Amino acid sequence: MSETASKALGTPAAAPDAGRWKALVFIALAQLMVVLDATIVNIALPSAQQDLGISDGNRQWVVTAYALAFGGLLLFGGRIADLWGRKRAFVVGLGGFAAASALGGAATNEAMMFGARALQGVFGALLAPAALSLLAVMFTDAKERAKAFGIYGAIAGGGGAVGLILGGFLTEYLDWRWTFFVNIPFAIVAAAGAYFVIREPEGGRNRSPLDIPGVILSTLGLVALVYGFTRAESDGWSDSVTVGMFVASAVLLAAFVLVESKVKAPLLPLRVVTERNRGGVYLSLGLAIIAMFGLFLFLTYYLQIVKGYSPVKTGFAFLPMIAGMITGSTQIGTRLMTRVAPRLLMGPGFLVAALGMLLLTQLEIGSSYAALLLPAMLLLGLGMGTAFMPAMSLATQGVEARDSGVASAMVNTSQQVGGAIGTALLNTIAASATTSYIADHVVGATSRSQQQLVQLEGMVKGYTSAIWFAVGILVVAAAIALTFVNAGRPDSSPVTGSDSGVDDEVQIPVVAH
Repeated sequence: MSETASKALGTPAAAPDAGRWKALVFIALAQLMVVLDATIVNIALPSAQQDLGISDGNRQWVVTAYALAFGGLLLFGGRIADLWGRKRAFVVGLGGFAAASALGGAATNEAMMFGARALQGVFGALLAPAALSLLAVMFTDAKERAKAFGIYGAIAGGGGAVGLILGGFLTEYLDWRWTFFVNIPFAIVAAAGAYFVIREPEGGRNRSPLDIPGVILSTLGLVALVYGFTRAESDGWSDSVTVGMFVASAVLLAAFVLVESKVKAPLLPLRVVTERNRGGVYLSLGLAIIAMFGLFLFLTYYLQIVKGYSPVKTGFAFLPMIAGMITGSTQIGTRLMTRVAPRLLMGPGFLVAALGMLLLTQLEIGSSYAALLLPAMLLLGLGMGTAFMPAMSLATQGVEARDSGVASAMVNTSQQVGGAIGTALLNTIAASATTSYIADHVVGATSRSQQQLVQLEGMVKGYTSAIWFAVGILVVAAAIALTFVNAGRPDSSPVTGSDSGVDDEVQIPVVAH
């Protein structure tokens, strides 16, 4: 029931949950665990491959098994959170993720490892939407919401870089298995805290029957799409299986949209994505993630292979980006969120990140960390942090309480698909530019040292070519945010959702136009 309606009826509006700030600590901890896992395993992969005897051909499945399960089941996970209740889905997701992590850490062969990673993806797909939708239903005051989403946005953006540091430490000083075992204390603390602290508002569940055709079509369509991009990275864009996956994905997702427009209780109500502000957020966020994923990949390779940094030193080299993201999200974004329209944070934020990316197009073998990489990373972090914070908040703002799970799942889906596209697309561009450079310059290299130099120069040329594309992608993301996102600054008082048929029992803020 809205505040206005409450006053008219002489009943008080629902008071905010007293334990919401404590709950935020445990929600943030769970989100950090999921984000860390994306990069921490990459650092440990070479050691795990050697120990478990995983072939080079199968090595990608350590990453792919997780990506397919996570990306494919996110919408289903979001809907389960709406059906079961977000707190229950959150706690079950944490428990399952911890068990899957224990299985991965104890793996004795590649099949056990791949199975553990797939299970992590399954429970991650339940956990991630539940975490974001809990924030959406617990923080209804505009200023409080800005602070909460500022913290969440900083973790979502900077957690990957923290994973590089932690992964480097664990792999270098302990054992690769600890990159899995480290999730267990995170999950136990977050689950225990959530169980005792979180009080989910009443009346926000979606008890409609499950849309089974929608579940099947969306899961298969998203799995085909993510696998298509993963396959393109390893086997090329013209590979018959790659092309087949893209065609299958297009057919399945088109059928999914058709089904959702017809059924009485859709898995993903089309009103969630067709509202221009949310649609603009999902699209611009997905594009920004494409650029970011490529950057993490190339800078990690550049620092370790070209500069000879250790995994730990590489992780610490990313610290300025984390500092920038935290500052952009919790200081700039949070302070301005209630004063300016979201597009005036998102658009300029993506452009500042593009400027940082533009600096990195000047990378050379001998580039100075302090003179080039440091300012570039600070700009990237500041820009992304400033843009991510309002994007995360707006993605679930104005949505019906009963749809908050699937709306949150769409944020994660756009990030997951963006990550898959970014890794495949930018890797392909880089590899092509590297091959072309080496072919043109290797003839003149007579000695072994000259040939090695050409190889390194070719790698850096590949990275800068791909980074130019990433600059363009961020500019497009800024243009979409400025064009599509037309919401005004949030009201300071909580009101009900703006979609039709709002469930009046739970208050979700909308933005003032």
